[in-house]
Amino acid sequence: MPTASNAYTKPRRSALALGSNIGDSQTILEAAIEILAQTPGILLEAKSNWYQTKAVGPPQPDYLNGCVTLQVEMLPQQLLEILLGIEQQFGRVRQERWGPRTLDLDLLLFDDFIVNTPNLQIPHPRMRDRAFVLVPLAEIAPDWVEPVSGCVIKELLKEVDCSDVHLWMGN
Repeated sequence: MPTASNAYTKPRRSALALGSNIGDSQTILEAAIEILAQTPGILLEAKSNWYQTKAVGPPQPDYLNGCVTLQVEMLPQQLLEILLGIEQQFGRVRQERWGPRTLDLDLLLFDDFIVNTPNLQIPHPRMRDRAFVLVPLAEIAPDWVEPVSGCVIKELLKEVDCSDVHLWMGN
């Protein structure tokens, strides 16, 4: 199992989920990816298509969702801090659980790390239940093993209802 002391010695593969349902979602999501790609210690590896999905939680507009995989030269907590900072740049305000948002960046996977701290859980604790995460993730990382279940992403995808996840063709 990797340790914090050797996390800087080589790049680590990471997967993120992105979502938006307030404002020009595609522009916001693309801009967030561009900021990530220009951040020192982060290399964009792959980007999924965008998917229109029904919102979870209170009544609100549909989401635009996707995933990216990255090579990162930092600890998971440092990556989380970068993601929270990018969300703030786009006006993310955390008021209502599962409420509408300009930008949502979730750290899904970090190599084969399992992290369970008060502010960070890896793998993301609800990713296995969310088609809006698994559909785009399976597109770019179908054989990545989710370390808690031991299953690859494409197998986890078979266990969820994907009827509310649709490839987004743009305006």
